[in-house]
Amino acid sequence: MKYGFIKVAAITPTVVVADCSKNAAAIAEDMKKAAEAGVQIAVFPELCITGYTCGDLFWQESLLWGANEGLKAVQEASKAVPGLLSFVGVPVLYRQKLYNCAAAVQEGRVLAFVPKKNLNSAELRQFAPAPETNETVAWDRVQVPFGCNILLSCDTMTGLKIGAEIGDDLWVANPPSVGLAEAGASIIVNLSAGYETIGKMEYRRNLVLGQSGRLVCGYVYCNAGDGESTTDYVFAGHNMIAENSVMLSESKPFENGMIVSEVDVQRILFDRRRMNGWCNDVNGYLEVNFTLPQQEVQLTRQVDTAPFIPKNEEGLELILTMQANGLKKRLAAAYASSAVIGISGGLDSTLALLVAVRAADQLGWDRKKIMGITMPCFGTTVRTKSNAELLCDSLGIECKCIDIAESVRVHFQAIGHDESDHSVVFENGQARECTQILMDVANGCNGMVIGTGDLSELALGWATYNGDHMSMYGVNADVP
Repeated sequence: MKYGFIKVAAITPTVVVADCSKNAAAIAEDMKKAAEAGVQIAVFPELCITGYTCGDLFWQESLLWGANEGLKAVQEASKAVPGLLSFVGVPVLYRQKLYNCAAAVQEGRVLAFVPKKNLNSAELRQFAPAPETNETVAWDRVQVPFGCNILLSCDTMTGLKIGAEIGDDLWVANPPSVGLAEAGASIIVNLSAGYETIGKMEYRRNLVLGQSGRLVCGYVYCNAGDGESTTDYVFAGHNMIAENSVMLSESKPFENGMIVSEVDVQRILFDRRRMNGWCNDVNGYLEVNFTLPQQEVQLTRQVDTAPFIPKNEEGLELILTMQANGLKKRLAAAYASSAVIGISGGLDSTLALLVAVRAADQLGWDRKKIMGITMPCFGTTVRTKSNAELLCDSLGIECKCIDIAESVRVHFQAIGHDESDHSVVFENGQARECTQILMDVANGCNGMVIGTGDLSELALGWATYNGDHMSMYGVNADVP
């Protein structure tokens, strides 16, 4: 839970249709494995205590009794894993109607029953859709909240609120998760039993990614797998953990088991704070408190060292194209006749030069209208200077070398600075002299000075104020 990370798991056990005691034992064993792996929230498939494909057996008193006993066994097993909140699928009889429910279980208690709201045509034969308002149901001599407008709220971690939906709830125009997220749910769990057809897996993946992005939340999707009846359908156990449109973990099809990752709740809350259009509507929603012990979370998710940089050639090409089109428009609007760039031989000026060349090509300019200026001074090496000259030559642009050492020395003498003192004055004096030359050269050829610095430099203080942070158009400004 440190730094806002919560370790979650989607677990598909191997079920035996209608054998509730065996299924409960399998779930209990998986809960133990999850706790040993440091998992704090575990999600199991839809109707996993009975099996989803029981059909008309759901009408039988013996199966419903077995489901109750199975849930009691899971409830008892949860006492041995106090740091774990589990969501398991079970049928619940309430006021002579049968509901397809997710039971939230922790430390020997059933905290809530969340019934499925959107039933498919086959399920309507046995189950009733969730009531519109929250109610309570008597379970094991305790009144337990019952309804689809319930949030599990953690009292040991601010902002950790969990909402549950079931299977087809995700596939409708207005899923329950929308209202749950608006009421504060930062993590949505989905207990599902979705069968496979050609192309459905990719569509399901897009749904989960899209919903996690639209709702700015963590989304844990757990699907039924091996053990369900294959009379009419085949179940692949396709499990996913997503966060704000990014897939954190995904199972391979037809391999029952557990996938684990960590949801960054603090980041979710931060992103929501930035969204002016984020809706907060808690009316009609019940918060049920639970506790998770404070513990270190070992990260298994990939942490990208360059999160804003595309990982494919198409994405990088788009960045360059966007930069060039912006510069092209600016040059045309300013009626500029040329572009002037200070070339150091480093990465930033190289990128700016490549952008300028592409913009010139799009404008139909002769590349000689681009002037690359290299300005050697005290710290310039032969290698750096030659890199700049070779770059200009290979691109077919004009290259001019203006040595600024003497003018910087005159400036130091004027302000009384000792040249042997390599302080910030020494460094900045060179940068400001470079900018003065670029601006004046640009004025003389009706040109624009193309900025090479980026936002990272500005944020970290590497760009000299009134020096290389100055330009007439900074093409690298939004490149991370």
